[in-house]
This record gives sequence, structure tokens and C-alpha cells, in this order.
Amino acid sequence: MTVLVVGASGATGRQLVAQLLLQQHSVKVVVRSPHKLPESWKNKDNLHIITASILDLTDSELQNLVSNCHAVASCLGHNLTFKGMYGQPRKLVTDATKRLCNAIKASRLQKPTKFVLMNTTGNSNRDIHEPISLAQKCVIVLLRLLLPPHVDNGKAADYLRTQIGQNNRAVEWVTVRPDGLINEDQVSAYEIFPSPTRSAIFNAGKVSRINVAHFMASLINDKNLWSTWKGQMPVIYSSSQEN
Repeated sequence: MTVLVVGASGATGRQLVAQLLLQQHSVKVVVRSPHKLPESWKNKDNLHIITASILDLTDSELQNLVSNCHAVASCLGHNLTFKGMYGQPRKLVTDATKRLCNAIKASRLQKPTKFVLMNTTGNSNRDIHEPISLAQKCVIVLLRLLLPPHVDNGKAADYLRTQIGQNNRAVEWVTVRPDGLINEDQVSAYEIFPSPTRSAIFNAGKVSRINVAHFMASLINDKNLWSTWKGQMPVIYSSSQEN
């Protein structure tokens, strides 16, 4: 299976690529700064590194990039610096998601391509009822006003939910919502839920980046797991925490 990963130089993106390589997939990565990648990757026969900014690629280049891919995974995000949060491109995740999906549709592949988007528990799945407190609603409104990356993540998820939808012939999708991300060296037990089981603002849980990567890779690799969560926005928590 051939998988394209964008955002591969980020903390979770690197973990996802590592998981996909362990599963013996052929992996393409698009990165602006290849020097940020592990040195060992450069000797991998099943890894193709494309040095570019995903939004700088032309439509035809994007179509060529996805034309032989069975899955596309996005771990794109904004750097936690002033420039990263308030500079351009403000709609990095949304625009990349739209353009990649358009490229997939233009390729007219025989089977739907899987699209896995890493997102956040701060965004609700408005296809189902996910009640949150008034206090959390107020904080989320402030986040949308003050933090452009939060708006970007929400719009990317909404695009898949409303524009790609549940019955698209070209693209099938899952939006993975981790809670508070932490670093760990090994995959550990984790749990998946259709919706948050705790407040993302006032009682956030934790999940390791490697666990998020393991789940995303498993979605791509496991047909039954994909069937379970296709068209949904599952939430992931590490199991070793008190609810």
C-alpha cells in the first residue's frame, strides 16, 4: 500500500511515518525542511521524500502525487510561535485538505482513497450531539477569536464532514481527535470513543503522540477498523489515566 503523509516533520507526523514503515508500506512525505527528518529515513527504499511546501505545489503536481496512493494522512499544524499562529498561511490545514481531496477526485481512481486527518478534541463533531458546558462554549468562542489555528483545524474537519460527506465515491475519511498530546517512546494501551468523555478545556485527558500515530496507521492498514470509524471523528485517550 502506498501512503502519502503531509506534516511528516512534526512530532506526530514523524511517529506516523515510523509506524507506516514498520507495517512495510510504501510512504511518500512532503516536507519543507528534510533536515528535520531522522537520518535513518534517507536510506529507506520504501520512503520517498519530496521537498516542498504542500500549498506551493500546483494542482497537476498534487494530482500526480496522490495518483497512486491508497491513503493520505495529514498531521499538518501550526508552529507554536507568534508567526506560526498569526502569520500566513492561516488556513494551512484547511487549504491542504481541500486541495488534496480535489486532487484525489481529479485522479478518478477505481477505489476510494482513505483520508486521515489529525485534529483536536477542541472541535466538535456536529453530525452528532456532543453536549458541552456553557463555560466551555465561552472558552471555545474566545479561542476562535484569538487563535487562528483553532479556526483552521475546525474548518478542515468541517470540510470533510460537510463537503466530502459520507458517500463520496473518491474519498473516505476519518478525523482523529487526540486530547492533550504528550511524548512517550513506546506504544501503550489507548481507548477510542465516538465523542469526548471529558472536557477538552477543564478536564483534558492525555494521549501520547506515538499512540495517535499507531491508531492512524492502524486505520489505514486495518479494513475492519476503517469500516468501524469511516466518516466519523473518533477521540483517542491513553488508557493509563483516571477519568
